[in-house]
Order: sequence, then C-alpha cells, then structure tokens
Amino acid sequence: MDMNAFSLKGKIAWITGASYGIGFAIAEAYAAAGATIVFNDINQELVDKGLKAYGEKGIDAKGYVCDVTNEEAVQALVKKIEEEVGVIDILVNNAGIIRRIPMIEMSAAEFRKVIDVDLNAPFICAKAVIPSMISKGHGKIINICSMMSELGRETVSAYAAAKGGLKMLTRNICSEYGEHNIQCNGIGPGYIATPQTAPLRERQADGSRHPFDQFIIAKTPAARWGTPEDLQGPAVFLASDASNFVNGHVLYVDGGILAYIGKQP
Repeated sequence: MDMNAFSLKGKIAWITGASYGIGFAIAEAYAAAGATIVFNDINQELVDKGLKAYGEKGIDAKGYVCDVTNEEAVQALVKKIEEEVGVIDILVNNAGIIRRIPMIEMSAAEFRKVIDVDLNAPFICAKAVIPSMISKGHGKIINICSMMSELGRETVSAYAAAKGGLKMLTRNICSEYGEHNIQCNGIGPGYIATPQTAPLRERQADGSRHPFDQFIIAKTPAARWGTPEDLQGPAVFLASDASNFVNGHVLYVDGGILAYIGKQP
C-alpha cells in the first residue's frame, strides 16, 4: 500500500468553529499531514484566540469571522477563501452547540437554535463548497455527528434531533454527489475529555469519581474518556485519498459505547 494516500499535502481544509477543542485538534492533525488550515468562528475574539493557539503550534492558519447559520455570509466567506487561499478540498462541519433542557421546558425558539447551528449550518456550508468541488473533480466533507445520532438521552431532544438529521444529511450528500468524486462521511465522537467536560470528571470531596464520570466509565469498554487526539487519526483518514471509496459512513470514535449494553449491576 502507498502510505502517501494518507497525506494531505497541497490540500486546503476548512474547519468550522475550530478555535479550540475538537475542531482545533482535527486542524492540528491536518496541518501535520500537510494541509493548509482555514477556520472560522462566531466572533473576532474567538478567531484571535484560535490564531494565537495555532501560532504557538507553528501552524500558519487563516482565521475568519463568520456565522455559519447565515447563508449569505457563508457564501461570501467561501468566495473569499477561494480568492485568498484557494479552492477548499476538505470541509469539516465542526461548529455546534448543545442545550441541556428537559423537552417540556424547552421553548420552540431554543429548539430551533440548536437545529440551526447543528444541522442547518452543515447544510449551508456543504452547499457552498460543493460546486467548486465538482469543478475540481474531488472533495471531502466530514460532518461531526455524535452518539446522539443513534441514541437518545434526557434533556438533549434538540441536539439528538439535529445530530440524527446530520447523519442522514451525510448519507444524502453521498447519494447526490458521490458520482462527482465527493465523499461525505461523519465522525461520531464518544465522551471526550475537554475543558467543557472537566467539571464532570472532577474528583468528589471524598476522592470518589463524579457520578457522571462513573456512568461514562461503566458504559465504555475502553474504561476511559476519549481525548481530542483520539479523533485525529480517523479525521485524517476520512480527509485523505485513503478513504476514496468510503462514502455515507459515520465512524464512531466512542471507545465501544455503542457496541456495549453495560455491566450487570
């Protein structure tokens, strides 16, 4: 096998919401594989934070302010990236939000907001890059799905609805544009140790694990939380020529949670 198939040298990768966290980890891996990194975030403060973090890693990333739920703004951003950097080869729809609210307490406006960011925005971004991918003769679209693309859980009705929809959008982009050598796949992260989840992993006063931490460890065959670095290999694979015949698939990086019924009490 030609290991150069995993190289991203000469490719331009746009990762949405990649100032920090999972998006940043994926962008870091793409840069190491040779790609030019472009990212956006919702405001200048976050973009500046991202540019500083990339600079500290020695990565010459290009950062832009853009609300990915605004179709006109996304179309303008893609045009600007094509003019300033080049045609986008790889799109990672990473930007997302979650609102943990019991369904009967959640307003329709709050529900729509989650759907707008987590489902409508990937549609808008994919729609913006596909025409140039068709012209260029290839393209990779990677949607950051979730275990909630398959499972439900208390208080995340909007998030689960959006991520379930994103799984089907992934399959439909494959169905519509696979003949143009465009591969659209998803990554479904398990529970990942990030600053946002740190409070759920803090030791209690008596030294015991947080109840939610205990729950995740018990449900995960790997018996640990994932790390952003655990997502890097799968993300590079799905962005590279090594995955040219993989399409419409969601790769769950979850330590085995979806395969496991859990330990007997």
